[in-house]
Amino acid sequence: ENTQTPQSEVIKLVGSRLIIGIPAIFLIIFLPAGTLAYWEAWIYLAILLIPMLFVMAYFLKKTPEFLVRRMKLKEKEGEQKIIVKLAAIPLLLVLILPGLDKRFGWSNVPVLMVIVADILVIMGYMLVVLVFKENQFASRVIEVEKGQTVIQSGPYRFVRHPMYVGTLIMYIATPLALGSYWAVIPALFLIPILVARIINE
Repeated sequence: ENTQTPQSEVIKLVGSRLIIGIPAIFLIIFLPAGTLAYWEAWIYLAILLIPMLFVMAYFLKKTPEFLVRRMKLKEKEGEQKIIVKLAAIPLLLVLILPGLDKRFGWSNVPVLMVIVADILVIMGYMLVVLVFKENQFASRVIEVEKGQTVIQSGPYRFVRHPMYVGTLIMYIATPLALGSYWAVIPALFLIPILVARIINE
């Protein structure tokens, strides 16, 4: 039985998320800053969004069904719903606080540290992409699908949850990439939240 989503439908789904998501992240970062003269944010968004567009184009061509899985946002399990809601708080603060930091001048992060943090963000993202290539069942929600098996190749040879490792690297480096020391605090709260998610899985 063919249950594949037509490519045109996948394009519409991905396109609608990008149309909403990209302006939203710009607003979340730049509105608190109160200025567009925020070079750290422009570099951060470039290293985040440009590779993401190429990655999406790759999976749209190779395995569009994977992108459909990644678009799912609603958890089925009660505990996971709570964990996702809790995670939303530090995730938003990680992006909102640096703008306020920029506006009020709370931090003075050296340029070299910003660049190193940008490199860490790229490395974390590349690890996540490697997971996507290795595990076509890497959905956003916790579920087990027909044909799904335990992956033991690629980054899974070294760590059981490489996607979470990559995500943590990205998010803990993000505040420094955006020029804020203070936003590192909420970023660190993602560690116990992800641990809770893993234990619940």
